[in-house]
Amino acid sequence: MTDAAGWLGDDLPRGEVRMTDRWRIQCKAAADKVVSAEEAAAFISPGDRVGMSGFTGSGHPKTVPAALIRRAVDAAGRGDHFAVSVWTVSTAPELSGGLAAVDGIDLLMPYQSDPVTRAKINAGLLGYVDAHLSHVAQMTAGGFFGHLDVAVIEVAGVTADGALIPSSSVGNSNWWIGLADRVILEVNSWQPAELEGMHDIYDGAALPPDRRPLQILRPSDRIGAPYLRCPLEKVSAVVLTNDPDYATPLRPADSDSQLIAGHLLDFLTHESRRGRLPATLLPLQSGVGNVTNAALAQLGSGPFRPLTAYTEVVQDGMLQLLRSGTMTMASATAFSLGEDGLAELHADVAAYRDKIILRPLEISNHPEVIRRLGCLAMNGMIEADIYGNVNSSHIMGSSMQNGIGGSGDFARHAYLAMFLSPSTVKNGAISCIVPMVSHVDHTEHDVHVIITEQGVADLRGLPPRRRAQQIINHCAHPDYQPALQDYLDRAAATGPGKHTPHLLSEALSWHVRYLQEGTMRLLSLPAGRDSDTAWDCVLP
Repeated sequence: MTDAAGWLGDDLPRGEVRMTDRWRIQCKAAADKVVSAEEAAAFISPGDRVGMSGFTGSGHPKTVPAALIRRAVDAAGRGDHFAVSVWTVSTAPELSGGLAAVDGIDLLMPYQSDPVTRAKINAGLLGYVDAHLSHVAQMTAGGFFGHLDVAVIEVAGVTADGALIPSSSVGNSNWWIGLADRVILEVNSWQPAELEGMHDIYDGAALPPDRRPLQILRPSDRIGAPYLRCPLEKVSAVVLTNDPDYATPLRPADSDSQLIAGHLLDFLTHESRRGRLPATLLPLQSGVGNVTNAALAQLGSGPFRPLTAYTEVVQDGMLQLLRSGTMTMASATAFSLGEDGLAELHADVAAYRDKIILRPLEISNHPEVIRRLGCLAMNGMIEADIYGNVNSSHIMGSSMQNGIGGSGDFARHAYLAMFLSPSTVKNGAISCIVPMVSHVDHTEHDVHVIITEQGVADLRGLPPRRRAQQIINHCAHPDYQPALQDYLDRAAATGPGKHTPHLLSEALSWHVRYLQEGTMRLLSLPAGRDSDTAWDCVLP
C-alpha cells in the first residue's frame, strides 16, 4: 500500500468517513469486520484491562474511547458504574481525560499529563501507577498488572496480507496486540499515506533469560519491519475514522527559555572545544516542552552539523532541525507536535520519511542503546535541590503533575544528563532551586548538569558540598541565593553529618511556607538578628 493516490478520504472534514475509506483496508478479512464505534466498544466489558495505542497526543484511538465515554454516562444515568483499567501513554483529552471526567477509569498507567486526569488522581479518585516507560513492556508481559483483555490500536491502514501500518506513534502497540485477547483497530484516514515505511517494529524482544543485544549502532539503524502484525482471528472489530491527532499546546519561547537555550548552546560548545564532545555532538534526546523546544531552536543556529537524535518524541523544534538539514536523522517512538508542526508534517511528510524512524517504546527508550550511543539528554524539571536531586513529577511533595515518562530512562544511561528549568515560577513565589526536593525522581547520581536562565552548574566530578555551591552560584535566582547560602553554611557548620549537610527541621520548610502563605520568599535578616532567628518564620 504505497500509492498515495489510492488512499481516499484524506481531504474529508474532521470526523467524516466515507465508505470509500475502505481502500485503507486492502485485506478482505479485515474489511469484513468494519463496524461502528459503538459496536466495537461493545467488545469491552466493565472491569476490563484495555491497552490503547498513542503517545502524548499522537496515534491514539479517537472514536472507540468516545463510545466508552457514552457508555459510562449512560450507565451512570441508570445508577450503574462502567469503568475499565487503561494502559496507555496517550494524554489526548478525548481519551484518558474524557474517560476520567465521567469516572470511566479505575486505574491508569504508565503516564499522564492531562489536567482532568491529574485532578482526579490528586483527589484520590483515580488509581495511577507511574512507571519508567522503558519498563512497561516487560512489566506487562510479566503479568505485573494482570492480564490484558482488549487492545484498541489506531493504524493508518491494513495491507493486502493483513499487515498493519502504524500511524503517528508506536508506543506499546506491538505489545498490546500480542498480549490482548481481543484487538480493535481504528483505521484513521486522516493519517498521511506516506507514513508507510517510516516505522521499525522489532518483535525480537524477550523476557530474561532469553534477551539478545539490540544491533543499533547509529540512530539510523533498522532492526525490524515497517509493519505491526496481528493474527486476524484476534481482531474483533475494525472502525473507520477520520480524526486528527491532538495538537500539543505550545507557547512562544519567553526570555527565560531563550536564556536557558543560550546557556545550553554555550555549554555544548565549550565541551566540544575541550574535546569531550565531537563536532557533530552525540545523538540528542529532548523531553517535551517549551524550554526544550527553545533549546532545539538554538542548536539550529549553532556550529554543530550534522546532528542526529535518539529520543522519545519528535517535537516541533526537532522537525525544524530536520527541515533545515541541521539534523539528518531522528529516531523516536512518536510525534508530539503543536498545530504548526502538525501542518508542516502533513504538508511534506514524504520528505521526512527517510529522516525519521518510529520504533516501539521499549526500543526508543532502551537503556542498552542509550548507553551505547552516548545520548545527550535534555529534560525539564519541576525543582532541583542544592545537591542535584531532581523532582520532575510532583508539586509540593504529594500532588502529581506529570508522570516521570522517559526522563529516567535517558537520565540514568545518557552520556550527559542535563536538566533545564527557570530558576523561579509563579512570578517568583516558587524557587525551583530548594534546600531539599519534595519528591525525588532523579537522584544526584543521575544528574550531570543543571541549567536555568541564571547559568550552568556542571556537577560532574564534584563532592556534594561543591555541587551545592555550583548550583547556588550559577542556577539559583538572586532573590533566593542568600537564603540558600545561609542554609548551606549553617547545615555545614551545625548539621549532624558533613558529607551532605542538611538541617532536617528546615529542609522542606520552603515548601511548607508556600503552602501556608503562597510564597517561598524568606524574610530578609533584620539588623541585629542572627540567621537562626530569621528561619523561625518559615517553620510550621
